[in-house]
Amino acid sequence: MIEFDGITFNEMISRQIMTELAGHDPSCEDLEQDQVANRVTRFSFMACIAKINGLPFFPKIAEFCDPDLHTACDSTVMTRGFFAPLCTSGEDKMIVAIANPWSPLPDEYLAPRFPHLEIVKVVTLASEISRAIESVGTNSGPSRSELEAIDVEDQDDGITDFDVTTDYTEPMAQLIATIMSDAVRTRASDIHFKVEKESFYYSYRIDGDLGTKIEIPMKLKDRLDAYLLNLMKLPTEIRNTAPGISGRFTISYFHRPIDIRYERHRTYRGYHVTMRLLDKSNINVTLGKGTLAFDDETMFALNKVMKIPAGIIVMSGPTGSGKSTTLNAILRELNRPEVNILTLENPVEDEVPGITHCDLRSPKEFKPMIASFMRSDPDIILMGEVRDIESAELAIEAAVTGHKVLTTIHTPRASQIIERFEQLGIERWKIAQTLKAACAQRLVKILCPYCKESIDGISEHDRKTFSLDDSWAGIPLFAAKPGGCSECRNSGYSGRTAILEIIPITPKYSDMLSKGEMTPYELEVTVAEEGILPNLRRNGLRLLREGKTDLAAVSKVIDMTYTDE
Repeated sequence: MIEFDGITFNEMISRQIMTELAGHDPSCEDLEQDQVANRVTRFSFMACIAKINGLPFFPKIAEFCDPDLHTACDSTVMTRGFFAPLCTSGEDKMIVAIANPWSPLPDEYLAPRFPHLEIVKVVTLASEISRAIESVGTNSGPSRSELEAIDVEDQDDGITDFDVTTDYTEPMAQLIATIMSDAVRTRASDIHFKVEKESFYYSYRIDGDLGTKIEIPMKLKDRLDAYLLNLMKLPTEIRNTAPGISGRFTISYFHRPIDIRYERHRTYRGYHVTMRLLDKSNINVTLGKGTLAFDDETMFALNKVMKIPAGIIVMSGPTGSGKSTTLNAILRELNRPEVNILTLENPVEDEVPGITHCDLRSPKEFKPMIASFMRSDPDIILMGEVRDIESAELAIEAAVTGHKVLTTIHTPRASQIIERFEQLGIERWKIAQTLKAACAQRLVKILCPYCKESIDGISEHDRKTFSLDDSWAGIPLFAAKPGGCSECRNSGYSGRTAILEIIPITPKYSDMLSKGEMTPYELEVTVAEEGILPNLRRNGLRLLREGKTDLAAVSKVIDMTYTDE
């Protein structure tokens, strides 16, 4: 049976789906049913579902929701049944979005509530059903009166399961629930709380940028801090004794679990809290599609890297550059019944069926967990991050003994991965013999298709600043519209896409690096001069030339002030 996006289809329907998928995409002919969730995009899968049932497929429907229709419905039932009424058509029809055409629940639930309306169904994504319910079921932040009404003496120590879409009578619970539900609704990746000299505020990071600062009364900072620590079941006295506090908890958003990774450090005026939202329901990444829609050159190089039988593949980049997402997409491609894949992460961000995921609850667990991994007959090991000499040595040991190891590291450039391992205390020859591919990734903001503005080439000043030749003077390009539009929340951009750089450590390069005949930087320059393998600068300029992004977005994530080519 096929299970996709939380919906399980019986054997007969699953066979129909497999037949339709094969007709839609010949590459799906050899897929097993349990591989569909990892190898087929949501759009392709739901389009096939719609075709089987003779229904139209609309991937985007949330914007068409009529709030009045939802007032007569229970959001819990709609979320569980994967359906949402959208709008009326004429005087006698109601259009309803569904994700499972075989379920009788939409008809059984809606017919008695709207007896005079004929139900007309359209198929959409399960995530879009949630977004439709969200769009009419949440507000846009706490009001000033709500903030001022919170009593700093309020206490509630009995929190076990925090549902951010429930109305709370306790003001602090309602404040935090509103902040977090708005973060999920706006697709924020992080929430920041900061205390400064005369202000206490929070802001969301959306598409890589921190948004507007939303002030909170200063009197609430200690109460909010205590409440968040309570969510993680940590004693409140720890906040005055520990310079840094790490933790995690789970929120429920329309009955959808979302993991929150919490980090707090002491500052001169108070504290700074960063909460990373790990919304697993929205993670269904596939190499070559969606956010990871790499060009043919990059996909060929990446597929070649995945064929390496043993050794270390390292993905580098700053925090929030999508390193872990790409590695998980690679794992999905490598996931086969005959392959034993083990992961050690902190926390587990993307749970893939068929892969054994282990979460690291304490740094002290790292060494014994890896030692246990090595005795568990693994073929592929994913280590969340190399951050110290111990994790670096264990990655090297696993690779030397014939395993394929995937991991991440924080370096600005791919060639600096080698130097970073050296800084951690690993000898150059060990790195050269085990490292098979050094990769660097960035996420570049994509222009809003509804409001982007055309421009005539790049100015002389910018060409000199970003080392671009004079041919860029007359190329028709696009730029973000100042102030954007309603479709892009007035940012000028809509989403991000990944670009990749890959430096393979071939036997020839490995030998030269081991003997000191080539430095890591010289290796990077040599690979760049060949112009065959994907390169961050070249991929950024390709997106610019194709009109998908602008120079401001590219230069923000890539150092464009120099060129090695």
